[in-house]
Amino acid sequence: MNKMQEIRVEKVTLNIGTGGPGEKLDKATKLLQNLTGVKPVSTSTKKRIPTWGTRPGLKIGCKVTLRGEKARNFLKRLLEAKGNRLKVSSFDQQGNVSFGIPEYLDIPGAEYDMSIGIIGLEAAVTLVRPGFRIARRRRLRKPIPKKAQIKKEEAMQFISLTFGAKVGDDNDNE
Repeated sequence: MNKMQEIRVEKVTLNIGTGGPGEKLDKATKLLQNLTGVKPVSTSTKKRIPTWGTRPGLKIGCKVTLRGEKARNFLKRLLEAKGNRLKVSSFDQQGNVSFGIPEYLDIPGAEYDMSIGIIGLEAAVTLVRPGFRIARRRRLRKPIPKKAQIKKEEAMQFISLTFGAKVGDDNDNE
């Protein structure tokens, strides 16, 4: 296989949305810290939505980004929590993967903490190929060519071959 066509995991982003500041946000931050060993970053609102009670700058969630070997190892644990099965709808057209974990206790190695309780989280996996930097570099920024982009089918094949996860139909029982 061509070295420039090899797919790799760039990052795994874990996100917990609490809907507002307070005790739930503190618990979510503590959970992400315990699971990953990395300090979480708070996410805040950009718009005012009166029916939801949000205003600009209000902290409503937290997230952690893992890269490199730590991301690959944590992704293996997350897939085990999902029973090594992912739905086809978890993949987008650019080859990225997103899925939710209903209870953090499903993740192997996670221990129950009474001060946190039971919380779910979302995981987003970003896949890249060598050369994707051209879309983010400072000088001579260019779009990623069509033939270099990761297709949905390639991402599903990569996840199933690399991590041993089965990618099934949306109607399959989990």
